[in-house]
Amino acid sequence: MAASSAVTADYVLKPPPYSLDALEPHMSRQTLEFHWGKHHRAYVDNLKKQVLGSELEGKTLDHIILNTYNNGDLLPAFNNAAQAWNHEFFWESMKPGGGGKPSGELLALLERDFTSYEKFYDDFNAAAATQFGAGWAWLAWDICKSNACKP
Repeated sequence: MAASSAVTADYVLKPPPYSLDALEPHMSRQTLEFHWGKHHRAYVDNLKKQVLGSELEGKTLDHIILNTYNNGDLLPAFNNAAQAWNHEFFWESMKPGGGGKPSGELLALLERDFTSYEKFYDDFNAAAATQFGAGWAWLAWDICKSNACKP
C-alpha cells in the first residue's frame, strides 16, 4: 500500500511571535498569558476533539472554516476553527513598539476614505468597541482596487 501524500493539519497553539511581556504596557504579560494560554488554547483543544474521526480531521483551518460556514447556518466546528484562526491572526498583527499613525499610501487611503486619520481612528475604535467578544476589528484593503492586480 502506497503512503499517503495528503497534507494534513496539526492544530497547535503557536506561541506569539514575541515574548509574553513584549506588548507592555498596552497588553500585560498576565493578560497575554490568560488570553493566549487559556482562551486561545481552548479553541485549539476543542477543535481537535471536535474533528477527531470526522471528515474534517487533518484539514487546514481555512478548509474547516470555509466548509463549516454553511452559508451562515454554522456547523459545529466553525466557531472553534474560526476563533483559532482569528486569534492567531490577532497575535501576528501586533508587534512590540508597533502602532501609531501610518504613513505613505495607507495614510493617503485612510484620509481619502475617512476624511482624516483622526476620523478613521475614532470610527475604527467605535467599530471594535461595539463587537461582541474581545472587541477588536480588522481593517482590510482590497489590493486589486488599487490596480495592483492588473494583468
